[in-house]
Amino acid sequence: MKHFDFPYQLDARGRTATAERDPHICDLIEQVLFTSPGERVNRPTFGCGLLQQVFEPNSETLAATTQFLIQSSLQQWLGHLIQVDAVSVEALDATFKVTVAYTVRRSGSSEVAEFNSGGTNA
Repeated sequence: MKHFDFPYQLDARGRTATAERDPHICDLIEQVLFTSPGERVNRPTFGCGLLQQVFEPNSETLAATTQFLIQSSLQQWLGHLIQVDAVSVEALDATFKVTVAYTVRRSGSSEVAEFNSGGTNA
């Protein structure tokens, strides 16, 4: 089954770009990470607000808190699709490097996705 690619874009034929299921799951993780709660009208609690954390004073405590926030948000919103195996957050100057290790429930495949607070896959 094909899913809309994220971010929304057009393919070479001028149609909505699509993605297979496993890359789509990585797109969904990115949406949870970089959506702030309150940003979506019909889902006001969706997201974890990672970008808001960047403005807090950098510390190990902030990184641990952010790690917990990410893991709980992923379990809440994507728990039916993935099992979150590990989340690590590395604070680098004014950015975060987030690594999410997860298992796709449907296929059983283990994946690792890396993101930075600039909103792009690392």
